[in-house]
Amino acid sequence: MTRMLKDVNLPVRTERLALRRATVNDAEAVRAYKQHPDVSMWIPSDGTDPDDFRRRFCDPAKLAGTLVIEHESVVIGDVKIGIVDGWAQDEVSEHARGTEAELGWCLAPNAQGRGFAREAMREVLRLCFVDLELRRVTAECYADNEPSWRLMERLGMRRESHTVRDSLHRTLGWLDGMGYALLAGEWEARTQ
Repeated sequence: MTRMLKDVNLPVRTERLALRRATVNDAEAVRAYKQHPDVSMWIPSDGTDPDDFRRRFCDPAKLAGTLVIEHESVVIGDVKIGIVDGWAQDEVSEHARGTEAELGWCLAPNAQGRGFAREAMREVLRLCFVDLELRRVTAECYADNEPSWRLMERLGMRRESHTVRDSLHRTLGWLDGMGYALLAGEWEARTQ
C-alpha cells in the first residue's frame, strides 16, 4: 500500500521546531521569505508577483506535498515532499509505485545559520523512512548553491550526480546541477 503525506500524523515536533501541513493561510508568510533575493536566487520562482505566487502555492496538489516549518509559532521555512514511483520494468512496476520522495526545502534568511534546516530535514527523513515507509529519497540543487548541497551531505545523503550546465538559472544562465540520495537502510544505519 502506498502511503501519502496525508496519511502522516502531523504536526510533528523537534527540539525547537514544529512541522505541519501547509495551508492557504500560509501563502503570505512563505512568499515574504521566498521573494528575498538570497532565497529567490535558488528556487524555481522568485515570488515577486503576489497573485501568481498565491495561485501556485494554494494549488491543492502542491499543498498536499508541502509542510511548513515553525519556530516559536512563526513560519520560518517550508519543505516539499513529492512522493514518486521508483524506476522499474513494466512487469514489476507496481512494486515501485510510491516508493521514493523528491525533497526540497527553503528557509527564511533570518532563520539561516542556526541549524534549523538540519533539524527540520532530519525529521523529514524520519517521516519519509518511518511514517511513509519509503525506500529512497532524493534532492537536487544548483552546484553553486553550496549551503544546500552541504546540508544534504550533513544529513548523510550521497552525491549521485554532478551534471554539467544542465540547469538554466534565470539570471546566471546554464549552471551545473547536483543530485543526492539516501536509502532507508543507509538512514537507519546512521540513526542507530
